[in-house]
Amino acid sequence: MATEAQIRKEKEEKLQDILRKIGKVAVTYSGGIDSSYLLKVALDTLGPDNVIAAVVNSEMFSNEEFDLALDLADQLGAPVLGLEMRELSDPRIAANTPNIWYYTKQLMYQTIKDSVTELGFEQLVDGMIMDDINDFRPGIKARDEAGVRSVLQEAGLYKTEIRQLAKERGVSNWNKVPSCSVASRFPYGVKITSENVQRVFEGEEFLVGLGFEQARVRVHGDLARIEVEEDHLLEAIQLHDKINDYMKKIGFTYVALDLAGYKYGRMNDSLDEKTKEKIMAG
Repeated sequence: MATEAQIRKEKEEKLQDILRKIGKVAVTYSGGIDSSYLLKVALDTLGPDNVIAAVVNSEMFSNEEFDLALDLADQLGAPVLGLEMRELSDPRIAANTPNIWYYTKQLMYQTIKDSVTELGFEQLVDGMIMDDINDFRPGIKARDEAGVRSVLQEAGLYKTEIRQLAKERGVSNWNKVPSCSVASRFPYGVKITSENVQRVFEGEEFLVGLGFEQARVRVHGDLARIEVEEDHLLEAIQLHDKINDYMKKIGFTYVALDLAGYKYGRMNDSLDEKTKEKIMAG
């Protein structure tokens, strides 16, 4: 019976075979662990002449995330293309319906394709993984329409496997805390504004500075609902004065600590399964 290490290596070899068959790829690069691992394997397999890392500076991610992504792609030895997109100028995105993820991905893929095609890169590959298959991800439709390939999924790779393989390949962010579009901090149907996006960035940066590596500021009107990892709830309570004062300083009237702790995709809890299925079906 194959060991976990052998299974990981077999999947990695499958990934390399897939990349070789494609021959030349533009990686939709975010600086997260999945796309970082993919970029490293693509470079090692195809060489830098056949790989480009396309990094998009978005209003929904901090400038720090963008700069870190550029730096890491450069460290990995990848040719890097820095791009920009203004999501909030699209009223369908600013309206923040559950279809926001479709429109955002559509804009991102088009922004990248318009630039990399001119450089001779026809095939986009992204960092979606097996863990994403059963998640609510309307962006999959945009991916399929744009002809983007999720080669990590094609190789059958899961997050735990990717972290270990990335560590073995010397990818420095193999244990990076995942980040997500700041749009996920707003309930569906609530219009997203630049002002509120900035408040979230400032609030979360403050929480990270206090030592909460994984923290979210969810916006409910003039109330900030703070999420930290469950085993750090007591620390947040002990620091309640500092947190409360800062959140009010940046514009919130009320501040609440979510006793359920941090949970990825929390805002999707408001959608029932029928609604999710309808959105995913397009």
